[in-house]
Parts: sequence; C-alpha cells; structure tokens
Amino acid sequence: MEQLTIRPLPGPGFIATLLTSTWLSAPADVDLVAWLCIAHTGPRRNGEDPESIETNLMDMVHALGLAPASENLPDTGGRLLVSRTGASLHYGHPMSVLRLPRTSRPWIVHAALGGSTVIALGLDPIPPGSGRDAIEEYLHRSSKAGRLYTGATRIRRRWT
Repeated sequence: MEQLTIRPLPGPGFIATLLTSTWLSAPADVDLVAWLCIAHTGPRRNGEDPESIETNLMDMVHALGLAPASENLPDTGGRLLVSRTGASLHYGHPMSVLRLPRTSRPWIVHAALGGSTVIALGLDPIPPGSGRDAIEEYLHRSSKAGRLYTGATRIRRRWT
C-alpha cells in the first residue's frame, strides 16, 4: 500500500517574500496566454536558507498540482481570484492567498473571461526587479535544469 505524504503549506510570511510577474503573450501558433511566474529572491527572513526556501516552494508545487515544465501541462483547477482592482492566487492555504501586485487590466480581463493562463514556479532565486528579458532567460534556464514547474489554471468561482 502506498504511503500518503501530506506536505505543509507555507504561510503568509513566506508568501510575502515571493517575486511574482504576470504578462500576456501570443506565440505565433497559439492563442493569447496569460502567464504567472512565481520565484524567490533568496533568503530574506531569519532562519531562512536555500534549502528551506526550496522545501516551501516544493510544498506549493504539490499543493497546486504543478508538473515539471518538461512534462505535459497539468490542469491545476480554479486557482485565480480576480476583481476590478487586482488578482490573487489561491495556492491551497486555508487562510492566505498569494497577492499578484501590478497585474495589468488586460491580464485580469483575459483570465476573467476564461482565457488560457499558465503558472510557472521556479525553484532558483531571481534578482528583485528583474525585467522581462531576465525573466524569460530565468524560465528557459530553470526549465532546462529541471527546476521549473508549470500548470494551467483558471478563475476560482468559490473560495472553498
């Protein structure tokens, strides 16, 4: 009989240290896609080290149902919460969500209308303030190294 492993979810203290970036892209052969990149900037809190950060990120990977970027894109279910003023990601914590600051109105509208949305969570650190080119390089490098996890998501209609 297979042993069930229950992984704890990181709380708001850790979530507040994450870097998020959102953008819309339209590759030549597919429709518009809303992207959400989640990464960290390295240890920032007392007692934090690269290993504890990676453990917390992997706990999020499991809770969200993400798969290595080299595999087929899994459906993670309804994870996005959107309003006129912003967006958040329900990552599975019973009392906390990951707020997505500076999310553009077109990104929110695309997601709210049921457009394709992809979560990309990287395990390696990325410098704060990284621009679009640096983020794209980060995604390619992390994917090649097997340290990027992805999944398709959509609007969450209910909190529970």
